[in-house]
Amino acid sequence: MTQSNDIAIQLKNVTKVYRLCKSEKARLRTFLGRKASAELKQAINDVSLTIRRGEAVALFGRNGAGKSTILKMITGVAFPTTGRIRVNGRVSALLELGAGFDPELTGRENIYFRGEVQGIKTEEIKRIEGDIIKFADLGSYIDQPIRTYSSGMKARLGFAINANIRPDILIVDEALSVGDQRFRAKCRAKVNEIMESGVTFLFVTHSVNEAKAFCKRGIVLRHGKVVFDGGVNEAAAYYEDMIKQI
Repeated sequence: MTQSNDIAIQLKNVTKVYRLCKSEKARLRTFLGRKASAELKQAINDVSLTIRRGEAVALFGRNGAGKSTILKMITGVAFPTTGRIRVNGRVSALLELGAGFDPELTGRENIYFRGEVQGIKTEEIKRIEGDIIKFADLGSYIDQPIRTYSSGMKARLGFAINANIRPDILIVDEALSVGDQRFRAKCRAKVNEIMESGVTFLFVTHSVNEAKAFCKRGIVLRHGKVVFDGGVNEAAAYYEDMIKQI
């Protein structure tokens, strides 16, 4: 039996239903609390799972299987329609790496901006500022406004920030494909370093080889439900068979 203090992430009978409005007018009526025609879309259907502290888990599934919805609920961006989600510890999510920056602030200023948004104290950000700048390797651009950055440069800075804030739970969604080959290798090495410190790791990917390299457990989603939960090799085989059948 899993002890409560051993749990990093737990979903209990979680269902998520989205209301898809057919027009902007209908969306506005819904926002104002008025009745409006809308299609109900069930993204997650009665999912229960537990991830223990220090586990490395791969999440497989086709587009639309519910992976992103689960990540959004774990990170607090979205909330379940029914059921309960429990998350213990600081979460660092390497999802949309180029998002969440203030375009008028410099890269250096955005390190503090992003840190504050994530609830990190200024003193702690100061301690890791040098590590972030070194990892991002943006040269003099670090003191230029973010609006002058390419999408790749923003992604590099985003990865550097999230990978260096010393999380308890690290969530990666296809973010290991950032930048050129040298930087991708650097990202993989950083993830390995973080995992060796005992951090809980949740990896969402379509690459079974990358999943096998980082994870021991695999969970397969289909149509918003968990259809397999076991060893990563078995999960990868199940996912590949599922894709072939589809």
